Amino acid sequence: MTTTDDSFECDTCGTVVPFEEARRSETMGNLDPKKWQTLCCPECGNRLKTVFVGGE
Repeated sequence: MTTTDDSFECDTCGTVVPFEEARRSETMGNLDPKKWQTLCCPECGNRLKTVFVGGE
């Protein structure tokens, strides 16, 4: 599971984005949006990672 201490490097612009600063968007496909979120770079909008945010 992703923690709030995690950060992600954008493959497009190279920005290192802390979890808390990543822009959230809807997931693609049939993933439950209450359990999954797609994190995007706030600088260029590129998708960083899709993470599980639902409870166990």
